Amino acid sequence: MTRLEAAGNIPAMPKRYLIPAGFHRVEESIKKSRFITSLGHAPDVEAAREFVTAVKAEFPDATHNCWAYNAGPPGDTAMVGLSDDGEPSGTAGRPMLTTLLHADVGEIAVVVTRYFGGTKLGTGGLVRAYSSMVNLGLDSLPTREMVETATLEATIPYPAITLFKRMLPDFEAEVTDEAFTDIAGFTLVLPMEHLDGFTARVAELTDGRGVVLKK
Repeated sequence: MTRLEAAGNIPAMPKRYLIPAGFHRVEESIKKSRFITSLGHAPDVEAAREFVTAVKAEFPDATHNCWAYNAGPPGDTAMVGLSDDGEPSGTAGRPMLTTLLHADVGEIAVVVTRYFGGTKLGTGGLVRAYSSMVNLGLDSLPTREMVETATLEATIPYPAITLFKRMLPDFEAEVTDEAFTDIAGFTLVLPMEHLDGFTARVAELTDGRGVVLKK
């Protein structure tokens, strides 16, 4: 456990963001080619690769199964990947990834499956087609909020308990356990983004006698 001193410096916490709520698929025909966009949640690189493998196995006879993923927060390039899967270099995976990185959704993988219909699209047409198919999927993608949480242990002097409990909703904090000995102890879960303010508020209402530990 790491003690969070009320007067100390606490690193900035990541903000909450949207992630896919589940599997989602859209389909469209572009100049006689059939395009199928499959999107899913990818909380890490391994999950993203597993998603791609599963979709490719579903469409083994497709002309192309191009893919891209961003397994981190929106716009983050630390955990990304892409593939043109046989399309001309730079015409599929790259525009797909660029579209993902400009979206407000993170932890996402996408595969655009193409069944060639006999009409060539050209490099510019391919870029537009693959970008538009990702956008088409994103436009109707069900999402949910990703909130990174922290589990804390707080010890509070008895006279401060009432004020302590009143402040919990301000920080979206939920008490999961309580223990009362010579001092009041609480186990809580709250969004990481509130950790700084929560620690400072505890110090303020207890005149520095309250202690917060991050498990």
